[in-house]
Amino acid sequence: MAFFGVAMLSLGAIMPPLVRAVPEAIGLPMYMSIGIIIGTVIFGPVMDRYGYKWLLVISSAVMLAGLLILAYSSDMPLLIAGIFCVGLGGGVLNGETNAIVSDIYDEDRRGRKMSILGACYCIGAMVWTLACVLISNYKIPLIACAVIMLLSVVFFIAIKFPKAKISSASKPSGSEYKSMLTSGALLLVAFTLFFQSAFEGTSGSYTTSYLTKIGGIAENDAVLSLTFFTIGMMLGRFALGALMKSGKDLRTLFIYLGVALAGVIMMSLGNSSTYLCWGSMALIGFGVGATYPVMLARLGGVFRRMSGAAFSAAIFIALCGQFLGNFLMGKIFSNGSGGVFTHILAGMIIAIIILAPFACLACARRKKADEQNRGDIYP
Repeated sequence: MAFFGVAMLSLGAIMPPLVRAVPEAIGLPMYMSIGIIIGTVIFGPVMDRYGYKWLLVISSAVMLAGLLILAYSSDMPLLIAGIFCVGLGGGVLNGETNAIVSDIYDEDRRGRKMSILGACYCIGAMVWTLACVLISNYKIPLIACAVIMLLSVVFFIAIKFPKAKISSASKPSGSEYKSMLTSGALLLVAFTLFFQSAFEGTSGSYTTSYLTKIGGIAENDAVLSLTFFTIGMMLGRFALGALMKSGKDLRTLFIYLGVALAGVIMMSLGNSSTYLCWGSMALIGFGVGATYPVMLARLGGVFRRMSGAAFSAAIFIALCGQFLGNFLMGKIFSNGSGGVFTHILAGMIIAIIILAPFACLACARRKKADEQNRGDIYP
């Protein structure tokens, strides 16, 4: 999961020197996004059918290859292939690591462990960004990350993983997949994450523009606010691992979202104060860090047998939210209406607050119905 943090921020940290060396590289982010989406879609069914180990090994190796291509190549077609590999491997790693943790822990511990896993995303993102800031030659962090990934691949090959949940004899029918994909539980969780991803995407991409253009804050100070967002999310997820218990996760999520909403209001009122904006971004990061662990833990508890496919579908819809949020916010800023940025962020948080209880209720009902059906079949 830490490597997915690297994947998400890899281009942002190395883009300026890379574009100086290869001006055409300015268009590379699109290819990483395509890779992440494809990796997200394919990991679930493959993992459910063939198990965790070799998919984890292969996806890590694919991302490793992409990092090395970025480090050693200045040829545009190879750079496209490299960043696509980083996105593809990262997309698989994001979904599979969540699914593994969901599958190996029971109901009481699943949510807490997934929140700690989510904190590792923040650690990877911060360490990667810090390394690129401190080391002027961007190739060195790329190579160092590739070496660490290689050691991880060797470790994954050496250890045992749980067996695949689905065998040839127990392969789910098309109607079972249809039932899962059209269930209220999956769709409500997915659209809760849709707004969560839209929030994360737009806040990460346009906060600096809002603070500089609307608040008049210096560009370096505005960029630093994103670090406070990541630190806040990391602390929030570590705290969530200690706070979240079975049956109380929704209440905890509401508290977190309340903190995030307070942070957005603080930014709106104090957008010209550097320190207030740093504090508000820390609060926002802390507050929105709970949504993914809580929602995916609920979803994993419902679709135990097909958790990979369920996570694939939910995260794919969530990524669509991120894409759409960035697209629409870009239009808003290009039209000179960036002042509504914080209002839109607040609206996204309110949408999550409204959808989350319905998603949790749908998951509880689906789980209860499945347990009753199993009881009818196996008295």
